[in-house]
Amino acid sequence: MKERTLIIIKPDAIYRHLLGNIINRFERKGLKLVAAKLIKITEDLTHELYSEHQGKPFYEPIVKYLSSEPIFVMIWEAERAIDVARKLIGATFGYEAQAGTIRGDLSYSGRYNLVHGSDSPESAEREIKLFFKPDEIIDYQFPDADWLNIKAN
Repeated sequence: MKERTLIIIKPDAIYRHLLGNIINRFERKGLKLVAAKLIKITEDLTHELYSEHQGKPFYEPIVKYLSSEPIFVMIWEAERAIDVARKLIGATFGYEAQAGTIRGDLSYSGRYNLVHGSDSPESAEREIKLFFKPDEIIDYQFPDADWLNIKAN
């Protein structure tokens, strides 16, 4: 079953000129980009995005950091998109992330970790609604979709 996930490329990745590199990793894996935009997120929207983390030590710093500079928000679609995207992204802290992941290859920081990805279907649905209206999401098919999503018998 196809699912969608929200991916945010954070300010540190944009300022380090990593936007194309990160997008390319999702494309090469076979996920389909169905919506994207460069925005400056408000503090209120950042509070809403990370509401489940309110009260944790990193909460206020991440709100300030994410709302301080532009971010690039995207929706990617594929079978098991959330799990696949989280594996591509890697562990939260760059210094702990496996080589071959976005964070493992491109980040060393614990605070500036380049990318946010939805962690469950429920989170994805909630987060997508924060950033995109239904008419901003494009439904289309890849001509080579059968080659990208081959199922084992």
